[in-house]
Amino acid sequence: MSEQATPVFQIQRVYLKDMSLEQPNSPLSCCSNSSPILIFNCVEATPVAEGLFEVAVTATVQTKIEDKTLFLVEAKQAGIFEIRNIPEEQMGGVIGVACPQIIYPYLRATVADIVTRAGFPPVHLAEINFQAMYEQQNAAAAAQTEGTVQ
Repeated sequence: MSEQATPVFQIQRVYLKDMSLEQPNSPLSCCSNSSPILIFNCVEATPVAEGLFEVAVTATVQTKIEDKTLFLVEAKQAGIFEIRNIPEEQMGGVIGVACPQIIYPYLRATVADIVTRAGFPPVHLAEINFQAMYEQQNAAAAAQTEGTVQ
């Protein structure tokens, strides 16, 4: 097998792309033990160069009491991946499952750290099954395509 045909999947870099922390009702917000709400936003993939892709995972964590926000954290963790010689039909799984599985633990640690540094108990984001999420997105896309064809 030639070297050109050998599949390549390597992490080039993992980094925090964007982070926002708001505490609009401080110092009153430090006196509450309300549970945070996680909104897992998305997985984005962008080609950077030939065989290089930036994959980013975004999450929003908000804690409210009634209508008052105690804190709001928005974070985007990203990575640059070298992906070459992977069959086209497998690329969606690599970018939509393998890459986010690598990036997400960094996002979880970043969110826990920033919330703790803000003076709140740490927020430990739950694990996400990216394989199941990817399959659901594909099923929804297939159902939508079937709906528009009829």
